[in-house]
This record gives sequence, C-alpha cells and structure tokens, in this order.
Amino acid sequence: MSVLVYTESEQGKYKKTAFEVASYAKAVANQLQTTVTAISINADDTSALASYGVDKVLKVNNSDLNNFNAKAYAEAIKQAADNEGAKVVVLSSSADSKYLAPLVAVGLNAGYASNVVETPASTTPFTVKRTAFTNKAFELTQINTDVKIIGVSNNSFGLVENTGSAAAEDFSPSISNIGITVQSVDKASDKVSIADAEIVVSAGRGLKGPENWGMVEELAEVLGAATACSKPVSDLGWRPHSEHVGQTGKPVASNLYIAIGISGAIQHLAGISASKVKVVINTDPEAPFFKAADYGVVGDAFTVVPELISKLKAFKAQQ
Repeated sequence: MSVLVYTESEQGKYKKTAFEVASYAKAVANQLQTTVTAISINADDTSALASYGVDKVLKVNNSDLNNFNAKAYAEAIKQAADNEGAKVVVLSSSADSKYLAPLVAVGLNAGYASNVVETPASTTPFTVKRTAFTNKAFELTQINTDVKIIGVSNNSFGLVENTGSAAAEDFSPSISNIGITVQSVDKASDKVSIADAEIVVSAGRGLKGPENWGMVEELAEVLGAATACSKPVSDLGWRPHSEHVGQTGKPVASNLYIAIGISGAIQHLAGISASKVKVVINTDPEAPFFKAADYGVVGDAFTVVPELISKLKAFKAQQ
C-alpha cells in the first residue's frame, strides 16, 4: 500500500518538480507508515529519485509515450496505482499534472485536492491545506474517498533529501484506444522553463516594443532566470504566448518574480500571487503592482534595469 508519486521528466531528464513531489510523498508515507513508489515514464536514469525518499521505481519505457498525452499518461498512472494498491497518489501542480489529475481521479474513483501546500494536517480524516481564491486564502479540505489524489503546489514544499536506495522494475501498462494522437511538439531550447524556474523576469508594455527585450533577456541570463511577459505583450505579438503569465496564462510560483513595466492587472496578479518575493520596477508610483509587491522601484526601466545588470555582474565577478 505504497504512496504512489508521478515523477515528471522531459527529454529523459527529471524536472525539479519530480524531486519536490517525491519529497512530499516521502513525508506522507512517513505519516502513514508505508513506502513510496514512483512511476517514471521514459526517464533515462531513475537512480536520483532515491535521494528524495523513493523506495521503488516503476519504469515505463514506451516510445508511444515520448510526447505527453494526458489520457495515455493517466491510464498508465491508474494502472500503476492499481498494481501497487496505492491509496494516495501524489502529482505536481504543473500544467501537465493539472491536466492529468482529474483523469486519474475518474479512473480511480478518487477525490482530488489541487494546490496543496503542506503535508496532511490529519490522516483520519484525511485533511490537507490548500490555497483558495487565487492564493488569497487557505482552506482545509477533507478527502473522504478510499483513494486520495494530491496535487502539490509548486515550490511550496521544497526538496528534502533522504538516504537510501530505490529498487527499479520495468512496468508495462496496457494502453490502447486513447483516441488522441500527438503529431508534433515545438519546444524552446536553451531556456529556463517558467514552470521550473526559481526566478522569473517578466516585462510588460512599459518596454514600448519587442526591440527592447534584450535587457530583459540579459537580466534573466545573469540571474539564471526564465523570461515571461504580460498578456497584452503576447497579444501584440512582441513575445510568444508560451511566456504569458497570469490567471489566463501560465501560473508562476517562483521564489523571486521581477516585474518590469507591468502595471499589475488583477488577472496578472492572480497568476503570480504564489511567488514568494515580488519586485516591481515601474515609472508610475500608483501602479497596482506596488500594492502586491514586496519591493518596488519607482523609475524608468531603461535606466534601472541596465544599472541592475551592471551591479549584478560586478557582484558575481567578486564571488
């Protein structure tokens, strides 16, 4: 009766979220006095999972699953849960996992709690703390079904290393009649993904045009950050829609979020509210973003950002 955790990977490499959900699953397993089993789909090397509390890895190597297919992946996770007799299934809160979790819940006749930020406050009844009202509040939710599915909010639990080893065994789920075919996937290369980024540097219409994005990308490079943008910027075609963050774009739960020339529409603030530290740079001291920010700079981005880059480079050179 292991706790089952789905560990996401991309191009054979585990995402950071895989280690966070494994750490979380280990903590839950300790509460339930059981073990952790991970299902890993097309990852090259599963040994790293042992360092985050995984006791056993079900390795799925299936070329038909090279591209993410929610229905196929959900069926594989369901069969893994049945195989292990798992009563708790843990996933991340990535876009893929939020697509997966309801399908897995239907397959297992399970209750699903998303955006969970802590280990269960109680296991009898099974009660978890999760964010509500676009991260403006917390709520305690009971999951009363026999099987429970938990979606862990990104960057809420962190990475917790454990000592031990994980036995690996091949697992071949029976997947057929999915009805969805992935024809192609275009991915950005040599960039930090918004979902996995510890730091996100985002900009809005205050940059006046796409030709001025060089300093945003340079700041992101210095910080090892992902680049992002507001909805109007992606709508104007200045930046790709894959960089649009906010309630109608990608949610961000980074440790540091830097907003340059973004006024702070309510939809944008809702999408980045889970970020731990928010910094805003804007010429308008009345911009709504200042009310939500932890730190603010009233100034022209074309002056402030190059100076910030210069100072950061000088600081890094001294290390």
